Amino acid sequence: MNQPTAYPAGPNHLFHYTSDFISFGSILGMLRRQAVPLLVAGGLGLFAGIVYLQTTPPTYVSLARVLIDDGIAKSVDEVSPLAATLQTDATIMSQTEILRSERLARAVVIKEKLDEDPDFTNPPASLLAKTIGAVRGVVRGVLSVFSFGGGAQIRTDTAAMHEARINLASNILQANVIVERSGRSNVIVVGYSSYDPALAQRITQAYADAFLADQLEANFDATERATVWLQERLATLRKDSQEAALAAEDYRAKQGLSVARGELMSEQRLSDLNAQLIVAQSEAAGALARAEQLRKIVEMGPDRAAENLAMSSAPDQGPALTEMRTKYLNLSRREREATELYGAQNTQAVAMRAELSELAKSIFDEAKQLAQASQNEYEVKHASEQKLRSSVESASGQNTDAQRSQVQLRELQQRSEALTNLYQTFLARYEQITQQQSFPIAKARIISEAMLPLRPSSPRTMVVLLATLMLGLMVGGAIAALNEFNERFFRTAADVRSAIGAKFLGYLPSISVEPSKSRRKGLRDLWKEWFAKAQEWKTIAIERVKIRLGLQAVTDAPSGRAPMRRPLFNEPISQRELMSIAIDHPYSIYAETLRSVRLASDVLLQETPCRVIGVVSALPGEGKSTVSSNLAAMLANSGLKTLLIDADLRNRKLTRMRRRSKGVGLVEAVIKGMSWREVANLDKRARVVFVPTLLNRRMPHTGELLASVGMRRFLDSAKDTFDYIIVDLPPLGPVIDAKAFAPFADAFLLVVEWGSTPRELVRSILESEPAISSKMLGVVLNKAEIKSLPKFGTTGSGEQFFERYAEYYVKSPENV
Repeated sequence: MNQPTAYPAGPNHLFHYTSDFISFGSILGMLRRQAVPLLVAGGLGLFAGIVYLQTTPPTYVSLARVLIDDGIAKSVDEVSPLAATLQTDATIMSQTEILRSERLARAVVIKEKLDEDPDFTNPPASLLAKTIGAVRGVVRGVLSVFSFGGGAQIRTDTAAMHEARINLASNILQANVIVERSGRSNVIVVGYSSYDPALAQRITQAYADAFLADQLEANFDATERATVWLQERLATLRKDSQEAALAAEDYRAKQGLSVARGELMSEQRLSDLNAQLIVAQSEAAGALARAEQLRKIVEMGPDRAAENLAMSSAPDQGPALTEMRTKYLNLSRREREATELYGAQNTQAVAMRAELSELAKSIFDEAKQLAQASQNEYEVKHASEQKLRSSVESASGQNTDAQRSQVQLRELQQRSEALTNLYQTFLARYEQITQQQSFPIAKARIISEAMLPLRPSSPRTMVVLLATLMLGLMVGGAIAALNEFNERFFRTAADVRSAIGAKFLGYLPSISVEPSKSRRKGLRDLWKEWFAKAQEWKTIAIERVKIRLGLQAVTDAPSGRAPMRRPLFNEPISQRELMSIAIDHPYSIYAETLRSVRLASDVLLQETPCRVIGVVSALPGEGKSTVSSNLAAMLANSGLKTLLIDADLRNRKLTRMRRRSKGVGLVEAVIKGMSWREVANLDKRARVVFVPTLLNRRMPHTGELLASVGMRRFLDSAKDTFDYIIVDLPPLGPVIDAKAFAPFADAFLLVVEWGSTPRELVRSILESEPAISSKMLGVVLNKAEIKSLPKFGTTGSGEQFFERYAEYYVKSPENV
């Protein structure tokens, strides 16, 4: 049991426990709590798996392996520009689709006559398949009933029926055939699943053979189609090539594009004219240079002209001028020498200068004639140049037209050459295909023949059992998770502390009460009695097994502890006994929890001489009246003067259970100012003074009565006599009576029904009633299933060790 400790009164000590951490212990607790749905769902799953194994006939699978060969004929593929190698994934996938195709399945059906084989068309079905088929039949029947219109006419002729059987067999074959690629290789695994191993082998081998035959037929057909196409194409190419060659020659003749020495005639003429023009331009330029030079010399005058001509090295001056220039240079040299030797006035020097003057005039005259001749020569050369230039321009125009025609001619020649080359290529390919047509090569080969299966491939016992078990556990887990999600009630002390942060004072066990004589036992009562007896039988059986196995002595338990005694009152008790359990069974867990309540009040209210404790609950029916009566009886039997007041003016359950009164009660005392002695009754057995509530009709303002001055006077008069005043108040949820009484109470004891009262409801009520929550003495969980507490407690919590506490909780001293 939790030992009560002092804590400050006030609202601040509530609502501060929060923990969302999911520990391993909480998971184990959840598994213990939800063991029943988990085990039931797992058992149902195993049962379903066993039923499936027993009702499902075994199936056998025969496998063959086909290699898509790399060394296939490529004659047809090379013709197509969209060819792809067989090693690509797309090609392998295409081959697998061919194996799954309806055409191949139809070929196998016809070859093996599977449409006439009853073992193939009507195989044994499992119970699941029969059930699904029956459901489908019912749905189709219902839909046919509600369908309107005549529908399509059914053909009944022999050909149609035969076609329908073949289609049915093809569908069955496609549904059970196995086609898959072996890893990343070029090997395709082909198989068939059947209830007959021999039939599975026969169909698998037939499928592989049909695939090879289809490949050969496909290659042969493709080669034949390619040969026909190539013949037509060769005729077309031959005709187009000849027409292109003739068109090129006709165009050459029309445009006069004659060729000599590898060039056109127009190109050769233009080349010659360009060479002549270059020579003429050179000669005209030389003539113009000589004429300009001589003209400039003549413009300088006789003296300067003779001197310049004498000093000039210009060619083509003529023999006369050359002779005079030489004579002028020699005479001029001699004149300079004579002048230097004999002076300028020397007769010989003067004569030489006169001779030089005459010679200069002669040179000047000759220079003028030479200049005129050079000018005439230049004009002739220039005229010849202009004429050649005109010829070149004319020839250039003619050559441009020829070049344009040459471009068109080249296009015609290129087309003719391309058609000729294509014709030669197709002709060579046609010859190759013609030679290869007689031996078509298959693109695949069988590398593993179909074998007779010796063991069934399905259903696999362990796989089915594990799968159904896991499925059942998953369903059970979903149910368990839903149950845990819906778990919003108080189960343990940790729930009390985490939800409302209040002091937890203990558990009050669930007690079976005998039904009244006026009421027959219902199914719920019978179920509770049966469950209680089953729990008792279970405990006795476990103890007997432990004794037989030597795990427990007959008289002593392990570790020297006494044998485990029953902590619960399994047999039903009467309503009267229910009101005095604490004094009838002082060693029980019920009495121990009430002693914890007293200890908490002694610690919290130790300075208060007379303690007024209000007993409240959140909802009706949580057992607060029973707790109030037993708490008062326990206090009274411990030597404390105790007054018990039934203040639940709307539901006087405490008064109805005790059935003793003086004809007046609490209402009369408060209204008329009577003392407690005038309305109280003494329970001699419980030693409790009880004030009932007697009403002939319902009162609309009960809260005002409990908060009145008369109520205060009544309590003040009782405080002088009693140590404890236990007040049974109405529930907090539906009415405000407890809130109205709060100023008169020293503390409140909150009674919460175990596994029934929502946590959020209690939290919201206490948060909205600070006058009550600030005086909260603690919380007791009533009607607790003690045997189930370990399922809800976390690892290491007190709920996990209730079996070890059992020797302290017994019904009576005689059992010790």
